[in-house]
Amino acid sequence: MKFGVVVFPGSNCGQDCFYVIKEVLGKPVRYIWHKETSLDGFDCIILPGGFSYGDYLRTGAIARFSPVMKSITGFAKKGGTLIGICNGLQILLEAGLLPGVMLRNRGLHFICKYVYVKAENNQTRFTNLYHAGQILKIPVAHNEGNYYIDAAGLKELRDNHQIVLRYCSDTGEVDDQFNPNGALDNIAGIINRKGNVLGMMPHPERSAEKELGSEDGYGIFQSIVRWLKI
Repeated sequence: MKFGVVVFPGSNCGQDCFYVIKEVLGKPVRYIWHKETSLDGFDCIILPGGFSYGDYLRTGAIARFSPVMKSITGFAKKGGTLIGICNGLQILLEAGLLPGVMLRNRGLHFICKYVYVKAENNQTRFTNLYHAGQILKIPVAHNEGNYYIDAAGLKELRDNHQIVLRYCSDTGEVDDQFNPNGALDNIAGIINRKGNVLGMMPHPERSAEKELGSEDGYGIFQSIVRWLKI
């Protein structure tokens, strides 16, 4: 079992993901430079957060054309386990590996704080160790986290149980007042139809040890390991 953490120019959360996989989870992991084209031997690829290419044009718009992305697209199409966190989700959207687009936060300023999200779908390879409706305390840090998709796309996400995480209160109430960025339907994380690609705006790698104020994000990585072992 081997994890890979992709590094783009401007990525700044890869080291956090690397640390969690190696030191907390205790699994083999290697950095993947964005110019690499081979993903042989990897079981799970992580697109971490940060500011790939300085977030010029649109977040993720330039990273989508990095050489490694062709291999990542092929990896995903073959059913490989792929997770994009924050900027990683933005890249997945730009690459067409997940549906929808990302807009500026409705408050038009950067947000960095702990939020609560509800595990809406615990039947995925990324969330199988959570119980349905479990409330998770995980931090966000983004300027463009306002997820949007048209009405037909939203219906498809709902019908196919592709909405994995929703922003909520500390008691689990899903309402706009607990939505930090204006994301449609309080969406904080979605999965593709096949179920092997997850994109989420909150940072689970920043909530994987009690010293950080929450261990709730650790379940994402543990769930992946559990699924890979089955």
